[in-house]
Amino acid sequence: MHSNYSLDGWILIISLLLLLAIFASDLSKRLKVPAPLLFLCTGMLAGSDGIGGIYFDNVEVAQYIGIIALSFSLFSGGLDTQWSLVKPIFWPGIALSTIGVLLSTTLVAVFAYGLLEFTLIEGFLLGAIVSATDAAAIFSLFRSRYFLIKRNLRMLVEFESGSNDPMAILLVFIILQMMQDPKFTVLSLSTMFLMQVLGGLVVGYLVGKAAVFLFRKMKLEYRELYPIFTISLVLFTYGATSAIGGSGFLATYLLGIVIYQHEFHHKYNIKKFHAALTWLCEISMFLVLGLLVFPAQLPEVFDLDLTLPFFLIFFARPLSVFVSLALSGYSVKDKLLVSWLGLRGAVPIVLATFPMVMGIPKANTIFNLVFFIVLISFLIQGGLAPRFIKWLKIEN
Repeated sequence: MHSNYSLDGWILIISLLLLLAIFASDLSKRLKVPAPLLFLCTGMLAGSDGIGGIYFDNVEVAQYIGIIALSFSLFSGGLDTQWSLVKPIFWPGIALSTIGVLLSTTLVAVFAYGLLEFTLIEGFLLGAIVSATDAAAIFSLFRSRYFLIKRNLRMLVEFESGSNDPMAILLVFIILQMMQDPKFTVLSLSTMFLMQVLGGLVVGYLVGKAAVFLFRKMKLEYRELYPIFTISLVLFTYGATSAIGGSGFLATYLLGIVIYQHEFHHKYNIKKFHAALTWLCEISMFLVLGLLVFPAQLPEVFDLDLTLPFFLIFFARPLSVFVSLALSGYSVKDKLLVSWLGLRGAVPIVLATFPMVMGIPKANTIFNLVFFIVLISFLIQGGLAPRFIKWLKIEN
């Protein structure tokens, strides 16, 4: 990132971007498209290829901001999740988060290998990056008053979006490791998988239980400190889980779920605070990711193939959903809706920064292609979701 502005100049730019994003969120309701789409577009317009002319190419900074923002978004999503509602859809959600991710990754990999100029391992890397649905996009979509679906389907989609990130992240890390170290073994793969899942579950649960105990016992003189306490909990949970090789995203999501299941003082105020903080995180994350994109480079994606996003939306995603939910008892209409709500958002873009940081061949092409897939997903799946629900006649 080249800094041609003074500190005062950056403060002014940041304030203007936040204001534009706030107005964009209101505009998204009128256009009936996910607000993150307009946040992304605002960042792109403010970038070096847009009218703002802000040059930003620091992938590491964008990655850090994305990771922190996703952690708080998942925690806030967990705070809105009642275990009594999750319990009936737990196993179908796990099937979508594991079998669905693996199948989607494989289908995209074969497509990229067969029709695009990708090796098979590069195809699997691309497939893993775009395999996870995005919690931030899903939660943003469900906050809209124009979007009402049956509660069990909403919980299934929310739980999937919050729990499939660890699987996608694990696949990306494994594939990157294989690309850099051909001696990477199946045993190493299995160990990494167990550590990611078990680490996330154990740390998230234990910190959640400890947090509830502390909330009930401690009496802070200033009640405004309680939300700050939860901020430290989220950061600690992600950092501690990652330090032992676990999934920080899974841990922060579970932390929110565990805390929500108990009653304690200031619980309502904490939820309100994190709802507002999540908006700030989502705005910041999508603005930065939008700034990171150079629209002038996107035409190189057109030279590859424009059919990949549509293959993902209309074939890979539905097939992975129907296979994952084959024994679940959900109707065809329910499965079609779950398929349609497989929005790709910030998670794939953040994951696409890892190959860039590690200097993987075609990393820039993968990033631009992933960004293009996310834009198409927002426009088609997010934009047409209300009409799709009415067409299926399964409104709440």
